[in-house]
Amino acid sequence: MDENKKSSGRNVIETEITMGPVHPAALEPYRVRLFVEDEIVKDAEITVGVNHRGIERIMEGLPVEKANSLTEKICGICSNVHIWNSVMVAEKGLEIEIPERASYIRVIMGELERLHSHLLYLAHGNEVLGHETFAMRIFYIRETVMELLRMIGGNRVQYGVSIIGGVRPRCELDEMRIQKIKEGMDFIEEKVAEFADRFVSDPMIMSRITGVCPIPKKEALRLAVSGPSLRATGVDMDLRRDMECYDPFDFDVITLEGGDVKANLLMRVLEIPESIKIIRQAIKNLPGGPITDRTWEMQDTGVIKSYVEAARGRLYHSYRLEEGRVRGSIVRTPSMSNIGAMQYACIGHHITDAQLGIVQCDPCFTCTDRAIQIIKL
Repeated sequence: MDENKKSSGRNVIETEITMGPVHPAALEPYRVRLFVEDEIVKDAEITVGVNHRGIERIMEGLPVEKANSLTEKICGICSNVHIWNSVMVAEKGLEIEIPERASYIRVIMGELERLHSHLLYLAHGNEVLGHETFAMRIFYIRETVMELLRMIGGNRVQYGVSIIGGVRPRCELDEMRIQKIKEGMDFIEEKVAEFADRFVSDPMIMSRITGVCPIPKKEALRLAVSGPSLRATGVDMDLRRDMECYDPFDFDVITLEGGDVKANLLMRVLEIPESIKIIRQAIKNLPGGPITDRTWEMQDTGVIKSYVEAARGRLYHSYRLEEGRVRGSIVRTPSMSNIGAMQYACIGHHITDAQLGIVQCDPCFTCTDRAIQIIKL
């Protein structure tokens, strides 16, 4: 309900504007409440829950390999990293050393998925900006990544590459697949460079995104932001440097300043060549040997935890094994902590900037939609 109140000697209109759970600018269902005074957002609230599927509860008591496969259903964008991390939980608990070739293939798939996610982010960002041409150009580039993922995993959405002890035999990289990956990386690198040049040279786009919805470094750390959205505020943090499987690869961790819409968009653009660099190194130095070790034996474990750097940031999986079955599974996705930053980014800005402030943090609400309650930060 609208309410008139006195502020600074004049009437100010305070109202609540609700978007969602279905909104044309959103890829997923969620609800946004904006509390506005004279078209300036004074407070914001984001609520998920529309797409809650109870995956962690369904995993309870399932055989571990079946439960791992279920984790791919958590998200249609970052399905590979979910099963990868879930499999790593079991491998840590069972003390399994996977073959080196399998580790390289997992990294290749992880970086291909990062390319796919970042390109989707750029396309969606341009769509929200109202630049349909740029959005369609990015989707055109992304199609190459999707075909490479399909070629390796047999599917464009859920690939089922990682299994306990390595990767599935059908995901082996032969010479034909390696050549296709090389050609795909050349194409993506060239086209993304062309897009970046046109994007930053467009004065209308730059004026629309520069300084819009900034998140200061101090606030980003307070709100536990992770991934590219944290690095866009100037914080040098990337969990890949702590992951043993990334030790053989040389890559730069990109950081920018400001944490605004421009910094977040450019962060993904600049991270794409780094992922291509990692994939090229993995292809060039791909070890020989087996890709799966099935000699391990099942045993009971305590609670095992695993963190990885997903495309959106820090992804957490944990569970314990009891007679080969999963108990007490917990999954925490990057958007779970980034929601606070999305709310913060809207405050103090015009209502027309609110959706940009939310989108800049690359939300994946369906991926996050397992929480019973979100505590307001």
